[in-house]
Amino acid sequence: MSNFSLSPIENLQQNSVMKNSILIPIIGFLIISSCNTNQEAEPKQVDSLQNQSETKEHADQQMVQNLTKAGDIVKAEAPDAEVKFEQGYALPRTNDGVAQSPINIVTTGLESNTKQHNDLKFTGSINAIENLGHTIQVDFTGGSATLIDGKSYELKQLHFHTPSEHLIDGITFPLEMHIVSKLNDSIKNGGSTFTVMGILFKMGHENKFLKEFLNSAPKEEGKDTLDPSKVKLNDLFAEFSGGEKLIEYKYQGSLTTPPYTESVNWVIARRIFEASEEQIATIEKLEGNNARHIRALNNRKVKLE
Repeated sequence: MSNFSLSPIENLQQNSVMKNSILIPIIGFLIISSCNTNQEAEPKQVDSLQNQSETKEHADQQMVQNLTKAGDIVKAEAPDAEVKFEQGYALPRTNDGVAQSPINIVTTGLESNTKQHNDLKFTGSINAIENLGHTIQVDFTGGSATLIDGKSYELKQLHFHTPSEHLIDGITFPLEMHIVSKLNDSIKNGGSTFTVMGILFKMGHENKFLKEFLNSAPKEEGKDTLDPSKVKLNDLFAEFSGGEKLIEYKYQGSLTTPPYTESVNWVIARRIFEASEEQIATIEKLEGNNARHIRALNNRKVKLE
């Protein structure tokens, strides 16, 4: 009986054949399994996309129904429009109250009484700035006050809307500031009456008042303190210190954020203030587009004083 042994080369070849005989079925199995998995996942992905499309279509239909009831629907014909119909830009919504804000102020034919002008005075100081996510808010210290029409209101805060919420003769502006004051009214069962002054801004020169605090605004939601000696609301109205009147549009309306309470004396400055393009862009990047759509005037009157 003779001994038989493989050469080193023949041994390697035999091992290679054995490994391939094991790997080939495994690889084949994995490929088949992968194909089956893709075939199963593909219908799920198609179903998901279809569901999203149906949900969006349903939302569009619901919006169309709501706007049709209010008479505010128009075709969305912008080249980048993502819906077929939308709320008309210059058409107010009418189905959510009788004295809602903001409004489009049409300046022709207004009741004017600029000779009997009431002074508007702010006293107090600013001590903090907040990024609330949906707006940038500047806070006043306790005891700050607004004197208007012979009444003293507690001066609470000011905040911003980009673009403007109020329109003037159908024109919108890139920025609107609201100075909010509150009067505790015991006649209305502990409710509150507000006076909100609206300041509209166009792009132009850098605004001194905004410059005093804008760089201190938190980049994320949060609150930072401000030096009251360096941030002064009166700097906003410095140009009127020479005796020029700050003429205003006045009307009765509501808060423009929930709960939309209809207990606001609105005072909108007729003068359009200026802020730089960079200042306006900074605010918009922090708070986004947060303007409420205009509401119907109904039987209310806007006065020019």
